Formats: sequence, C-alpha cells, structure tokens
Amino acid sequence: MSLVLYHRIDDPESAAVRQRVVELGLKPRVDFQNVDTEGANAFAALGGRRVPALWDGVLLHEGRAAVLTQIDRLADRR
Repeated sequence: MSLVLYHRIDDPESAAVRQRVVELGLKPRVDFQNVDTEGANAFAALGGRRVPALWDGVLLHEGRAAVLTQIDRLADRR
C-alpha cells in the first residue's frame, strides 16, 4: 500500500508526524508531499484543509492525532 503524507516544512505538527514515520521505519511506504509545492494540487483535489494529512488511497486523515493513529496502525501491521 502506498501512502501520501501531506505536510508543510515549517509546521511543527507536520514535523512531529514526519519524525514518527521515520522512527517507525515506515518512510519507504510513505511519500512526503509538501502542500506548498509539489503536493498542492493533489491535496486540493482531495479536499484537504489541514496538515498534516495522510491519504491512504481511500480516505484523507487530517490533523496530527488522526494521522498518528493511522501511522501507528501501519506499524502494528508490519
């Protein structure tokens, strides 16, 4: 499963989620897309409003708590 993490470089909540993805060894499965650059159009097309946000191919999970919940579930499935 390919996942997309929509984030902002200078956003502390985005930074915390990026760090958690790396700590859990999930970076190979999660594509980081900056909503201020390369990820802007795709994020807007998904109706995104808040970062961090995780697209799992079906749902867009928005906000730090929602994204961390999904990331931790992924780690548990390894």
